Formats: sequence, C-alpha cells, structure tokens
Amino acid sequence: MAMLKKMRDSMNKLVVFISSAALVASYAAELSARVEPTAETAIKLEVRLGETVDAYEGTFHVPENRVDPKSRMLTLHYLRFPATGEKEGSPIVYLAGGPGGSGIWMAKNFRFPIFMALREHGDVIALDQRGTGASDDTPECKSSKVIDDTAPLTDKTYFEMQRGALRECIAFWEREGFDLKGYTTPENVADLDALRTHLGAEKITLWGISYGSHLALAALKQMGDRIDRVVVASVEGLDQTVKLPVRTDDYFDRLQQAINTQQAAKAAMPDIKATIRRIHARLDAEPLELQYEARDGTIVNLLWHRRDMQLLASAMIADPGRFANRLVQIYAALESGNTAPLAAMMTRWREPGAPFSFRTMPVMMDIASGIGAERRAVVETQAETALLGPFLNDTLYLLDAAPAYDLGEHFRQKPLSDVPVLLLSGTLDGRTYIESQREAVSGISNLQSVTVKNAGHNLFMVSPAVVTTINEFLRGSNVDGREITIALPEFWLGE
Repeated sequence: MAMLKKMRDSMNKLVVFISSAALVASYAAELSARVEPTAETAIKLEVRLGETVDAYEGTFHVPENRVDPKSRMLTLHYLRFPATGEKEGSPIVYLAGGPGGSGIWMAKNFRFPIFMALREHGDVIALDQRGTGASDDTPECKSSKVIDDTAPLTDKTYFEMQRGALRECIAFWEREGFDLKGYTTPENVADLDALRTHLGAEKITLWGISYGSHLALAALKQMGDRIDRVVVASVEGLDQTVKLPVRTDDYFDRLQQAINTQQAAKAAMPDIKATIRRIHARLDAEPLELQYEARDGTIVNLLWHRRDMQLLASAMIADPGRFANRLVQIYAALESGNTAPLAAMMTRWREPGAPFSFRTMPVMMDIASGIGAERRAVVETQAETALLGPFLNDTLYLLDAAPAYDLGEHFRQKPLSDVPVLLLSGTLDGRTYIESQREAVSGISNLQSVTVKNAGHNLFMVSPAVVTTINEFLRGSNVDGREITIALPEFWLGE
C-alpha cells in the first residue's frame, strides 16, 4: 500500500506539473493578446566604470501565477543595449545568478564590458527577473528567530530555528497577498517568452551564469524552439540546486594542487583537508570564544562553533581570488592559534543579533526546484563525513518547511536539446563543480565546452579570452575543447 501511495503521489505531481506548464503556455498567449507592452524610454546610462552609453529602459507585464486567471500582475524591468553589428541577430538576454541577482545591476557594474562586447551580435538585454532588482515588489522578511551569539547551539536546533523562520516568512508573505506558487523557474521561463514577444523577436539567445544557467536549461525544455543559442557558465543543473558534499571535498583536492604551485603557500598549508578536519574537530570539542569589531565600532563577543566555520567556508570557496585564498590563511592561522584573520572577516560577514531573514524570490525558487528523495538520501549520507557537512546547501533542510512548493522529478529531468550551447567551466569553481556541470548538459547534442583553468565560479571577466570565445561561438565558430588559463592568486601572504 505504501508503494502504491508513493506511485500515486509521484503521478499526481507529474500531472500537476504538466497541467501547470500547459496553463502557463495558454495564459501567456492570452496575456500577450490583452496587455499592451509599455513603451521603452531612451536614456544615457551612467555606469560604475564612469562611462556613459545609449540604452533603453523598458517594462512588460506578466501574471504572478499563470495558473490563476485572477493573478495579480507584475511589472518586469529591463535595459536594452542596441546592437552595433552589421548583421543583427536575435536579442541576447542576460540571466543573472543567485537566484536573486539583478541583471540590471550587473550591466551597470562588473559585467558592463561584456554587455558592450556582445552588442556585435544583436540587442543585449539586462533583465531583472521577477522578484529581483527593479522587478521586486516583495518585502524582505525578518523573522523572530535570533541566534544568541554567546550561547552553545546544536546543528539540530539551528536547522529547527531556520525552518521556523521560513514558516513565519511564508505566512507573512501570504498575508501580504503574494502568491508564492508564482516564484518558480517555469514561471521565470514563461517571463522570458513574454519578453521575447514584447521585443517582437522570433527567437532569443540566452546568456546566463549559476542560477541563470539553471533557468536557461529549463528554458531549453519549455521553449526550446524559440531559443537561438545559449551561453552558460558555472552551470547548475535542474537537479543540482542541492550540491553533492563529496564533490566539495574533491574541490579541496584541486585547491591543494593550486596551493602546491606556490612554495610559501605549500609550506603554510601542506594538507588543507587535514587542517580543516583538525580545526573542525577542535571546535566541536570546544567552541572558540572570539571577539571582533562590528561595523559600528563596538566590540562583539561570539562563541564560534564548528558549524560557523563550515558556513563561513561554504561562503568563501566560490572563487580562488576573492575569498578562497583568504580562507586558506584563516585556517592556517587557526592551526597556530591566531584568531586575528577570522576576527577581521567577522566585521564584514556577521551582523550581531541579526534574525533569520529571507527574500521571497531566492528562497522560493530554490525550494521549488528542490531535490528528489533518492538524491537527498545520497546528499545526507555524504554530509555525515564531508568537510563542510550539509552547510554548502542552504536549501536542504529548508525544504522540510515548505514541501508543497516542490515542482517534482519531472521538472528536474535534464534537457534534451539540439540548440547550440556553449558551456564555460572553471577548474577552481567551489560552488558548481566541473563534474556536475558536465552531467547537467549531457543531454545537449550540440554542445561546445570550454575550460577556464584556475578560474572559479564568477568567470566571465577573468580574461579577455573568455569574451573572445563567447563572441566566436556567437559568430558560429567551433570553440569546443578550448582551454583558457589564468594566473592563480597568492594563497599565502604571511602572518
């Protein structure tokens, strides 16, 4: 009977997903017929680098939940940079990561040069996805759950507080009239199709990173015939919202190989995995009494647990040159009893007395993408002995607070597509691992893969050769198998 019930539940989820997808498609068609697109406004855009460029601000309207014919409408914002090439192709839509990143912010800041470079191939669109940046009308929720920084706290209690905080926030957003069923990747894909219609384009090209790649893979399944080409980096597969802890351990092996290329760093950190295990065991036996200076200048007392160290490491390993090199120095310093580098990091990383808080779109998107029972069992088994335990995966135990929002296994199946796709992967990506990225795109028959040696998760701007490679792919050249090598950061700067 239990097996039959499980089968019925699985079939029901599949039927709901398929029905929802059909309703999304039909309602999108109805919407495009009855909603007039808002006109664009020409602007002189000032960006972080001090440059000014001609652009257009635009908006279009979509329902929050396409399954509900009475759904409230959202206004989504974008910037459009007009094409500069002689042969204009399909619009290129940038899909920010996170989930929760702002495409418009990225266009104005760190990735502005690549937005400009890609105009050769068509209009380039910086989209703020639903619930992000200028397209976000949902309030941040600050729960009543606050950790006492000076008291012992078990992992079990930590997770219970985290889930309780999310339940509070879900209830808060529902009272405020937000339909949380609308914050899913399939709805995000339907927004891309609405944008395509709004722009008057037969097809669009997608360019995404991290969660943006997750969105692009879902789009290949949901609207593949309306996609021209896809460029993705640091891919998160449709069943990879929760990462495999053993692959985090493998990442530390690659990090050690990079450390070993620098004599001083190798001497200071000859075995990073052994060092991490020793530090974590020491913190398990006796949490560290730490003092640090908060941003307002006050001195804060903090009881630093093994869990806190795992959370910090999880937040710092994405890129070798931004924080992973500093993490190496923190572990090496703790090994010798020096807490100063850790205390210095707390000033920017930890807000004393801050409650558990959530933004609608990031947490609900990840919960909807979810994890299947079989993969979850693997993750939980691996987490028991993995260096960072379950703490790279914020979503894992939050899922239990909102199981009704899970999209099911049909959503998590990888795309099968012959659309041309370029995959860019960094060998020192500590967030989306290179083996997992290749698995995520294994159903794509027209795939070109490029490896960026020594690059991490945020690799678009690490070398001019990355932009050159993207441009060549968009021109129709074959770049499959190309390797780009960048310099490593210094892993040891001394004490």
